Amino acid sequence: MSDADKRREAAIKRLEAKREFNAHAAIYAAVDILLIVVWGFSGQGYFWPIWTILGWGIVVAFHGWAVYLRKPLSEEAIRREMERGG
Repeated sequence: MSDADKRREAAIKRLEAKREFNAHAAIYAAVDILLIVVWGFSGQGYFWPIWTILGWGIVVAFHGWAVYLRKPLSEEAIRREMERGG
């Protein structure tokens, strides 16, 4: 496998991960809006949707971090780890 093929494969994986995150975030927002609407029509009172918003929001935040902020493994880091022997 050539270097260009490896870079292409890595780029495809990054694009797929971004697409999956965007779908996850959209579903999260849609469900949260639905829960808030249900809360609103059920007489309001205690804002119980907050638990889903916060809990699932933490998961979405970590997913976003993994997709957009975490740096990919470099060949240098792999080489250093191989030299350490585990």
